[in-house]
Amino acid sequence: MSAETIYAASWLINPDAPPLAGGALLVRDGAIIATGPLHQLRSSYAAPICEFPGTVLLPGFINAHTHLELTHFPSWLNRSKVDYQPHRFTDWIIQLIKITRGLADEELYRSIHEGVRMCLESGTTAIGEIVTNPAMAEQYYHSPLAGRLYFELIGQESGHFQSKLTAAMTAIAKRDETEKLFAGLSPHSPYTIAFEHLPAIREVAISRALPLAIHLSESRSEADIIFDGTGDLATNFYPFVGWERFVGHSARCSSTELLDRYGLLTPTTIAVHCVHTSVADAHILKTRGVHIALCPRSNKLLDVGHAPVNLFKKLGIPLTLGTDSLASNNSLSLWDELRFALECFPNDLSEQDLFNMVTIGGAEALGISASCGSLTVGKRADFQVVNINNWTENEVLERVIREGSVQEVFVGGVRYSGGS
Repeated sequence: MSAETIYAASWLINPDAPPLAGGALLVRDGAIIATGPLHQLRSSYAAPICEFPGTVLLPGFINAHTHLELTHFPSWLNRSKVDYQPHRFTDWIIQLIKITRGLADEELYRSIHEGVRMCLESGTTAIGEIVTNPAMAEQYYHSPLAGRLYFELIGQESGHFQSKLTAAMTAIAKRDETEKLFAGLSPHSPYTIAFEHLPAIREVAISRALPLAIHLSESRSEADIIFDGTGDLATNFYPFVGWERFVGHSARCSSTELLDRYGLLTPTTIAVHCVHTSVADAHILKTRGVHIALCPRSNKLLDVGHAPVNLFKKLGIPLTLGTDSLASNNSLSLWDELRFALECFPNDLSEQDLFNMVTIGGAEALGISASCGSLTVGKRADFQVVNINNWTENEVLERVIREGSVQEVFVGGVRYSGGS
């Protein structure tokens, strides 16, 4: 294809806009230059036309919460001698650590590359990725994916926490200059970071304008240990990782209230999971402008419950969707995730809701809406060509969401053909 090409399909669908019959995009040097009916673009521009009859053009999906370094977890599990039969959330965490402990860097590199491939082939063109080892960041910079890398912070001991924070800030300072992957911090969760370290996170986040992504209220066990220092995280997980002396530290409040006390809940914060969220917690999240990333398939597999989506929607809390990792999910496809969410929350989430969540909603949550999330002039030409069998013109978006299959994926105006 030349540097300037018109891509056309039977329909073009954007969030917050009605489907456009005979829609088309003019792409030049990786960006969207014009949109509209094909006949209009054809008469205005002398560019070659690439047509996809019987299909729909959609924005590339945005996966707001991923751990791509765990993509090869199923194969690591198969070769391990770990008795992997977790019956509780805490069991799963312990087994996850056992299986991933001591993996060579090269194994993690391959796992990341496979995760990138799986995302792109299923129509995901941007991610909110949790990076546990800052040395791995380069693997993402060389991929076609856009989004944000959230460098993980974890630790009860001051020395360990400070080393993680220093490594993260060093990686952020020397990261590749790129307009497609931005930086953030991921304080892992309220129960894996000592309360005394939270002010330092807030200070760095504010001074460096770094958004946050935090696993919040994922399990009942988290609620117990934060409130009064009890439960199986205290009796099983803390001893397993050598944190016995920290058992008993309690906030006498919810995880949401704790993070709010320390100023970590802002409009640039993504709260991930939010399964065990009370009405009072939800009001705090709404007031602070926090975005929530739902991961319904992961929650189902780990048997932690269902997020109170009806409450979030009633309050108008911005929602997005994530697949989490293949340590707690069966695929990295947002198509699979949104279809599961339709079944899981049939009275709360419509096809339009979910389409918005994986496009402009994801872009706004990650702070990348200037370049991603819709097929709009000036944005990156990240789009999917989606096929529907037995084509009709009735309820186009609903049919696409429920029945569509990805035929082609373009990233920055370039057709993705495999590899990363």
